[in-house]
Amino acid sequence: MRIGAHVRQDSDPIGRAEELGAELLQMFVTDPQEWGKPKPHPKAAEIRDSPIDVVVHSSYRINVASLNNRLRMPSRQAVINQALAAKELGAFGLVVHGGHLRDDEDAKDGYENWRKLFERANEKGGFPVPILIENTAGGDHAMARSLDNIARLWDAVGEYENAGFCLDTCHAWAGGEDLVDIAERVKAITGRIDLVHLNNSRDEFDSGRDRHDNLEKGTIDPEILVAVIKAAGAPVILETPEEGLADDIAYLKKALA
Repeated sequence: MRIGAHVRQDSDPIGRAEELGAELLQMFVTDPQEWGKPKPHPKAAEIRDSPIDVVVHSSYRINVASLNNRLRMPSRQAVINQALAAKELGAFGLVVHGGHLRDDEDAKDGYENWRKLFERANEKGGFPVPILIENTAGGDHAMARSLDNIARLWDAVGEYENAGFCLDTCHAWAGGEDLVDIAERVKAITGRIDLVHLNNSRDEFDSGRDRHDNLEKGTIDPEILVAVIKAAGAPVILETPEEGLADDIAYLKKALA
């Protein structure tokens, strides 16, 4: 099982991953708060040629479920652009949050917008890398907070070859999903888990708050977190606070030895 981390030093992601003892890394290809089209990474060849595998996290502003054309349309284009940038780095996927709607909007339209994203890409040959849809922590109108939401989302996109799933443990916990057997219950819906974001939570169960903590410091029993990744059988990315990141990787390696 490969264990890695989100690398915040985007100028030298491989160097930072090596410092951490990571076997894979997650990175952005553009400012996560912006729409900007990704620029070629100056160390793209080094990243592609490294034995350290790479996954890309998309911009936080992306919301392909939105019914607002001024948000949905640039979101679709951003997914395409960032997927192309991910391919140039040799990444095995692009992580995209499930998105959300506003209070007065019908969820079925949001799921339909997700279906259209894949349908239109498929008409042009499909995405260059798998799109790994990530469950989210809060919001009554989120597309991927609960397993019931995820089941509706998968009804819309599960038929497409490049639709994958990223399970975030902090998000599931904060979203009110018990982590006991979470991997098995997700797989019963999606048939797959392609990546795990393994994060503890600063907040209590069903808080709706997305605040990550280091593995041995949060409100989730770290032994439960280890059980989740064993059951998931997927690559692991830690998005825990930077100060304890190396310790988190060491903890997991020891727990899985």
